[in-house]
Amino acid sequence: MTAMLGVLLNLMLGLSRVLLAMGRRGDAPPLFAKVSAAGSPAPAVLLAGAAIAGFALLGDVKIARSFSAFTVLIYYAVTNLAALRLPRDKRLYSPLFAAGGLAGCLFLAFWVERSVWLTGLGLIAGGLLWHALARRLWPRATFGPPT
Repeated sequence: MTAMLGVLLNLMLGLSRVLLAMGRRGDAPPLFAKVSAAGSPAPAVLLAGAAIAGFALLGDVKIARSFSAFTVLIYYAVTNLAALRLPRDKRLYSPLFAAGGLAGCLFLAFWVERSVWLTGLGLIAGGLLWHALARRLWPRATFGPPT
């Protein structure tokens, strides 16, 4: 129980900081770029907390575990793809490591239930559409110190 609460706290803080960064970059509404006088990105924390609570109310632990595995593997696949795109002078290791990591992550990601990876791919497509829309709604700007 303690470990699960630690994971939830980490998830809420991590996701809220991602939302804060997205607000600062123009990928989310500017509201999420705001930080309180105490240094907390309150709007981002509230939205992340509400989203996590909503997912928790959906129920099944097996689906949550499978969806988590899928998304983490896709995240690492993207990381390996980025490593493959590094210029030769910036690489620390052979691109074979990144190619093997990319192939392994994609192979394992699709071993979860079909409904999980279809939902995950749908969310990725929705995220890409959102990104295209957000660039038009909130032009990218360089923000100064957090306000």
